[in-house]
Amino acid sequence: MTATATATLTPAAAVSDTATGAATEKTGARTAEAADVITGARERIDALDDRIIGLIQERMAVSAVVQDARIASGGRRVNLSREMEILGHYSDALGKPGTSLALTLLELCRGRV
Repeated sequence: MTATATATLTPAAAVSDTATGAATEKTGARTAEAADVITGARERIDALDDRIIGLIQERMAVSAVVQDARIASGGRRVNLSREMEILGHYSDALGKPGTSLALTLLELCRGRV
């Protein structure tokens, strides 16, 4: 915007233009409408991430119960055939990235060695 154009804006328009610029810069959007959509979607993603983290923590706790029971009965902490089932399940559902995700989950759920 040129200096001349800026001088003709009302104060409210100048503030709105500044707010729009900040919102679009933060989101990478080119319009205020797109920035609003992105902001709302990001809030939903953040909420989903919080739920996913909670579920992973719950999975870790349940896995610890399974491992404790297995060890108490004289078994090994890790059951490799079960881990292969889990890898297959994630791979079938999500493709190759699912395998990587499952490996990370299994590593998290094995507990501290």
